[in-house]
Amino acid sequence: MRPQALKHLVDAAPRVMVVDGSKLVRKLIADVLQRELPQVEVVGCACIEDARQALDAGPVNLVTTSLTLSDGDGLALARMVREAAGQAYVPVIVVSGDAQQHLEQRRFTEYVTDYFDKALGHEALASFIKGYVQPETIPGATILYIEDSRVVAEATKRMLERQSLNVLHVMTAEEAFALLTAESLGRSNTRIDLVLTDVTLKGELSGRDVVERVRVDFGYGKRRLPVLVMTGDGNPHNQSGLLQSGANDLVQKPIEERLLVTKVLFQLRLARLNDKPVLR
Repeated sequence: MRPQALKHLVDAAPRVMVVDGSKLVRKLIADVLQRELPQVEVVGCACIEDARQALDAGPVNLVTTSLTLSDGDGLALARMVREAAGQAYVPVIVVSGDAQQHLEQRRFTEYVTDYFDKALGHEALASFIKGYVQPETIPGATILYIEDSRVVAEATKRMLERQSLNVLHVMTAEEAFALLTAESLGRSNTRIDLVLTDVTLKGELSGRDVVERVRVDFGYGKRRLPVLVMTGDGNPHNQSGLLQSGANDLVQKPIEERLLVTKVLFQLRLARLNDKPVLR
Protein backbone atom coordinates (compact mmCIF):
# COMPACT_ATOMS: atom_id res chain seq x y z
CA MET A 1 0.00 0.00 0.00
CA ARG A 2 1.23 3.51 -0.76
CA PRO A 3 2.56 5.89 1.91
CA GLN A 4 -0.50 8.15 1.64
CA ALA A 5 -2.78 5.26 2.56
CA LEU A 6 -0.59 4.17 5.45
CA LYS A 7 -0.65 7.68 6.86
CA HIS A 8 -4.45 7.82 6.69
CA LEU A 9 -4.80 4.41 8.28
CA VAL A 10 -2.72 5.21 11.32
CA ASP A 11 -4.23 8.62 12.10
CA ALA A 12 -5.20 8.98 15.77
CA ALA A 13 -8.78 9.99 14.89
CA PRO A 14 -9.94 8.04 11.83
CA ARG A 15 -12.66 9.55 9.66
CA VAL A 16 -14.99 7.03 8.00
CA MET A 17 -17.50 8.00 5.32
CA VAL A 18 -20.71 5.93 5.19
CA VAL A 19 -22.71 6.44 2.00
CA ASP A 20 -26.20 4.95 1.94
CA GLY A 21 -29.59 6.27 0.86
CA SER A 22 -31.19 5.03 4.08
CA LYS A 23 -30.82 7.35 7.07
CA LEU A 24 -31.58 4.39 9.37
CA VAL A 25 -28.80 2.27 7.86
CA ARG A 26 -26.34 5.16 8.17
CA LYS A 27 -27.25 5.55 11.84
CA LEU A 28 -27.03 1.83 12.59
CA ILE A 29 -23.60 1.57 10.99
CA ALA A 30 -22.42 4.73 12.76
CA ASP A 31 -23.63 3.50 16.16
CA VAL A 32 -21.82 0.17 15.87
CA LEU A 33 -18.65 1.79 14.50
CA GLN A 34 -18.51 4.37 17.28
CA ARG A 35 -18.93 1.64 19.86
CA GLU A 36 -16.11 -0.41 18.35
CA LEU A 37 -13.90 2.61 17.59
CA PRO A 38 -14.85 5.34 20.08
CA GLN A 39 -12.44 7.84 18.52
CA VAL A 40 -13.83 7.43 14.99
CA GLU A 41 -15.64 10.26 13.24
CA VAL A 42 -18.43 8.93 11.03
CA VAL A 43 -19.46 11.09 8.09
CA GLY A 44 -22.89 10.03 6.83
CA CYS A 45 -23.83 10.78 3.22
CA ALA A 46 -27.04 9.97 1.37
CA CYS A 47 -25.70 10.27 -2.19
CA ILE A 48 -22.67 10.94 -4.39
CA GLU A 49 -23.11 14.71 -4.23
CA ASP A 50 -23.18 14.63 -0.42
CA ALA A 51 -19.99 12.57 -0.49
CA ARG A 52 -18.33 15.02 -2.88
CA GLN A 53 -19.07 17.91 -0.52
CA ALA A 54 -17.81 15.91 2.47
CA LEU A 55 -14.52 15.17 0.68
CA ASP A 56 -14.15 18.88 -0.12
CA ALA A 57 -14.27 19.48 3.64
CA GLY A 58 -11.40 17.08 4.33
CA PRO A 59 -9.91 13.63 3.63
CA VAL A 60 -11.31 10.38 5.00
CA ASN A 61 -9.63 7.14 6.04
CA LEU A 62 -12.18 4.75 4.56
CA VAL A 63 -15.42 4.83 2.55
CA THR A 64 -18.32 2.38 2.64
CA THR A 65 -21.06 2.63 0.06
CA SER A 66 -24.20 0.82 -0.98
CA LEU A 67 -24.47 -0.16 -4.64
CA THR A 68 -27.64 1.82 -5.30
CA LEU A 69 -27.71 5.58 -4.69
CA SER A 70 -30.18 8.27 -5.74
CA ASP A 71 -27.74 10.00 -8.10
CA GLY A 72 -25.72 7.04 -9.35
CA ASP A 73 -24.27 3.83 -7.96
CA GLY A 74 -21.55 2.75 -5.59
CA LEU A 75 -19.10 2.11 -8.42
CA ALA A 76 -19.47 5.70 -9.64
CA LEU A 77 -18.94 6.87 -6.07
CA ALA A 78 -15.78 4.76 -5.79
CA ARG A 79 -14.42 6.37 -8.94
CA MET A 80 -15.26 9.84 -7.65
CA VAL A 81 -13.43 9.12 -4.37
CA ARG A 82 -10.37 7.88 -6.24
CA GLU A 83 -10.27 11.05 -8.33
CA ALA A 84 -10.62 13.36 -5.32
CA ALA A 85 -7.43 15.09 -4.23
CA GLY A 86 -5.46 12.99 -1.76
CA GLN A 87 -7.90 10.05 -1.86
CA ALA A 88 -6.35 7.86 -4.55
CA TYR A 89 -5.43 5.03 -2.16
CA VAL A 90 -8.16 5.22 0.47
CA PRO A 91 -10.05 1.90 0.88
CA VAL A 92 -13.52 1.93 -0.71
CA ILE A 93 -15.79 -0.87 0.51
CA VAL A 94 -19.04 -1.80 -1.25
CA VAL A 95 -21.72 -2.97 1.23
CA SER A 96 -24.45 -4.90 -0.53
CA GLY A 97 -26.85 -7.79 -0.10
CA ASP A 98 -25.74 -9.21 -3.44
CA ALA A 99 -22.05 -8.34 -3.18
CA GLN A 100 -21.04 -11.99 -3.53
CA GLN A 101 -22.90 -12.28 -6.85
CA HIS A 102 -21.27 -9.11 -8.14
CA LEU A 103 -17.88 -10.35 -6.96
CA GLU A 104 -18.30 -13.74 -8.62
CA GLN A 105 -19.33 -12.10 -11.87
CA ARG A 106 -16.40 -9.66 -11.53
CA ARG A 107 -18.62 -6.60 -11.82
CA PHE A 108 -16.57 -4.58 -9.38
CA THR A 109 -13.98 -2.25 -10.83
CA GLU A 110 -10.42 -1.33 -9.92
CA TYR A 111 -11.84 1.59 -7.92
CA VAL A 112 -13.35 -0.79 -5.34
CA THR A 113 -10.92 -2.05 -2.70
CA ASP A 114 -13.16 -4.72 -1.19
CA TYR A 115 -16.75 -5.78 -0.68
CA PHE A 116 -18.92 -6.77 2.25
CA ASP A 117 -22.08 -8.88 2.31
CA LYS A 118 -24.48 -6.96 4.55
CA ALA A 119 -26.33 -10.18 5.41
CA LEU A 120 -23.42 -10.87 7.78
CA GLY A 121 -24.73 -8.11 10.06
CA HIS A 122 -23.66 -4.91 11.79
CA GLU A 123 -21.14 -6.50 14.15
CA ALA A 124 -19.29 -8.18 11.30
CA LEU A 125 -19.31 -4.96 9.28
CA ALA A 126 -17.81 -3.03 12.19
CA SER A 127 -15.15 -5.71 12.58
CA PHE A 128 -14.45 -5.55 8.86
CA ILE A 129 -14.03 -1.77 8.85
CA LYS A 130 -11.95 -1.91 12.03
CA GLY A 131 -9.63 -4.32 10.24
CA TYR A 132 -8.79 -1.58 7.75
CA VAL A 133 -8.76 1.41 10.08
CA GLN A 134 -7.23 -0.19 13.17
CA PRO A 135 -6.10 -3.79 12.54
CA GLU A 136 -6.38 -6.05 15.59
CA THR A 137 -4.62 -9.38 15.56
CA ILE A 138 -5.75 -12.75 16.89
CA PRO A 139 -2.65 -14.16 18.61
CA GLY A 140 -2.16 -17.89 18.26
CA ALA A 141 -4.54 -18.47 15.35
CA THR A 142 -3.10 -21.05 12.96
CA ILE A 143 -2.85 -20.56 9.20
CA LEU A 144 -2.29 -23.53 6.90
CA TYR A 145 -0.31 -21.95 4.07
CA ILE A 146 0.23 -23.76 0.75
CA GLU A 147 2.92 -22.28 -1.50
CA ASP A 148 5.48 -24.10 -3.64
CA SER A 149 7.96 -21.21 -3.84
CA ARG A 150 10.17 -21.05 -0.76
CA VAL A 151 11.13 -17.45 -1.48
CA VAL A 152 7.50 -16.29 -1.72
CA ALA A 153 6.57 -18.43 1.28
CA GLU A 154 9.24 -16.91 3.52
CA ALA A 155 8.19 -13.35 2.65
CA THR A 156 4.49 -14.10 3.18
CA LYS A 157 5.12 -16.00 6.42
CA ARG A 158 6.92 -12.98 7.84
CA MET A 159 3.90 -10.79 7.02
CA LEU A 160 1.60 -13.13 8.94
CA GLU A 161 3.97 -13.87 11.82
CA ARG A 162 4.29 -10.14 12.47
CA GLN A 163 0.61 -10.41 13.49
CA SER A 164 1.40 -13.15 16.06
CA LEU A 165 -0.18 -15.79 13.83
CA ASN A 166 1.11 -19.36 13.64
CA VAL A 167 1.90 -20.42 10.09
CA LEU A 168 2.07 -24.06 8.98
CA HIS A 169 3.73 -23.91 5.57
CA VAL A 170 3.53 -26.84 3.16
CA MET A 171 4.63 -27.07 -0.46
CA THR A 172 1.79 -29.16 -1.92
CA ALA A 173 -1.93 -29.69 -1.68
CA GLU A 174 -1.33 -33.30 -0.71
CA GLU A 175 0.65 -32.26 2.37
CA ALA A 176 -2.15 -29.87 3.32
CA PHE A 177 -4.77 -32.61 3.01
CA ALA A 178 -2.70 -34.86 5.29
CA LEU A 179 -2.73 -32.18 8.00
CA LEU A 180 -6.46 -31.53 7.55
CA THR A 181 -7.18 -35.25 7.72
CA ALA A 182 -5.20 -35.62 10.93
CA GLU A 183 -7.13 -32.73 12.48
CA SER A 184 -10.52 -34.06 11.36
CA LEU A 185 -9.70 -37.48 12.89
CA GLY A 186 -8.58 -35.94 16.17
CA ARG A 187 -4.97 -36.96 15.62
CA SER A 188 -3.57 -33.45 15.79
CA ASN A 189 -3.20 -31.05 18.70
CA THR A 190 -3.35 -28.09 16.31
CA ARG A 191 -6.61 -26.55 15.17
CA ILE A 192 -6.31 -25.02 11.70
CA ASP A 193 -8.20 -21.73 11.65
CA LEU A 194 -7.70 -20.65 8.03
CA VAL A 195 -6.27 -21.98 4.79
CA LEU A 196 -4.22 -19.68 2.56
CA THR A 197 -3.23 -21.18 -0.77
CA ASP A 198 -1.63 -20.11 -4.00
CA VAL A 199 -3.78 -20.98 -7.00
CA THR A 200 -0.88 -22.54 -8.94
CA LEU A 201 0.90 -25.40 -7.18
CA LYS A 202 3.41 -28.04 -8.22
CA GLY A 203 1.91 -31.47 -8.74
CA GLU A 204 -1.46 -32.57 -9.99
CA LEU A 205 -3.59 -30.50 -7.64
CA SER A 206 -4.18 -26.73 -7.72
CA GLY A 207 -5.48 -24.14 -5.29
CA ARG A 208 -8.94 -24.65 -6.72
CA ASP A 209 -8.70 -28.36 -5.85
CA VAL A 210 -7.81 -27.33 -2.30
CA VAL A 211 -10.94 -25.17 -2.07
CA GLU A 212 -13.21 -27.88 -3.47
CA ARG A 213 -11.86 -30.62 -1.20
CA VAL A 214 -12.10 -28.43 1.91
CA ARG A 215 -15.74 -27.68 1.11
CA VAL A 216 -16.88 -31.06 -0.27
CA ASP A 217 -14.64 -33.85 1.03
CA PHE A 218 -13.93 -32.37 4.46
CA GLY A 219 -17.33 -30.67 4.66
CA TYR A 220 -16.03 -27.44 6.20
CA GLY A 221 -18.25 -24.41 5.63
CA LYS A 222 -16.88 -20.92 5.01
CA ARG A 223 -17.33 -19.86 8.63
CA ARG A 224 -15.73 -23.02 10.09
CA LEU A 225 -12.64 -22.95 7.86
CA PRO A 226 -12.13 -19.84 5.69
CA VAL A 227 -10.06 -20.33 2.54
CA LEU A 228 -8.23 -17.45 0.86
CA VAL A 229 -6.70 -17.97 -2.57
CA MET A 230 -3.73 -15.95 -3.79
CA THR A 231 -3.75 -15.42 -7.54
CA GLY A 232 -2.04 -13.32 -10.15
CA ASP A 233 -4.56 -14.44 -12.77
CA GLY A 234 -6.62 -11.44 -13.86
CA ASN A 235 -9.05 -13.55 -15.91
CA PRO A 236 -12.56 -12.78 -14.52
CA HIS A 237 -13.85 -16.24 -15.46
CA ASN A 238 -11.07 -17.98 -13.52
CA GLN A 239 -11.53 -15.69 -10.54
CA SER A 240 -15.27 -16.36 -10.55
CA GLY A 241 -14.62 -20.11 -10.62
CA LEU A 242 -12.51 -19.92 -7.47
CA LEU A 243 -15.20 -18.02 -5.58
CA GLN A 244 -17.99 -20.27 -6.83
CA SER A 245 -15.98 -23.30 -5.71
CA GLY A 246 -16.07 -22.00 -2.15
CA ALA A 247 -13.17 -19.61 -1.64
CA ASN A 248 -14.03 -16.93 0.90
CA ASP A 249 -12.03 -14.32 -0.94
CA LEU A 250 -9.12 -13.75 -3.31
CA VAL A 251 -5.82 -12.03 -2.61
CA GLN A 252 -4.33 -10.48 -5.73
CA LYS A 253 -0.63 -10.92 -6.46
CA PRO A 254 1.81 -9.30 -6.06
CA ILE A 255 0.83 -9.34 -2.41
CA GLU A 256 0.33 -6.09 -0.50
CA GLU A 257 1.00 -6.82 3.17
CA ARG A 258 -1.75 -4.65 4.64
CA LEU A 259 -4.39 -6.03 2.29
CA LEU A 260 -3.35 -9.63 2.96
CA VAL A 261 -3.32 -9.09 6.72
CA THR A 262 -6.67 -7.29 6.64
CA LYS A 263 -8.34 -10.11 4.73
CA VAL A 264 -6.82 -12.83 6.90
CA LEU A 265 -7.69 -11.13 10.18
CA PHE A 266 -11.21 -10.33 9.01
CA GLN A 267 -11.93 -13.94 8.07
CA LEU A 268 -10.55 -15.12 11.40
CA ARG A 269 -12.71 -12.64 13.31
CA LEU A 270 -15.77 -13.49 11.22
CA ALA A 271 -15.31 -17.20 11.96
CA ARG A 272 -15.53 -16.35 15.66
CA LEU A 273 -18.65 -14.26 15.46
CA ASN A 274 -22.02 -15.71 16.37
CA ASP A 275 -24.85 -15.18 13.92
CA LYS A 276 -26.04 -11.59 14.08
CA PRO A 277 -29.13 -9.79 12.76
CA VAL A 278 -28.86 -8.80 9.13
CA LEU A 279 -28.68 -5.21 7.88
CA ARG A 280 -32.03 -3.98 6.62
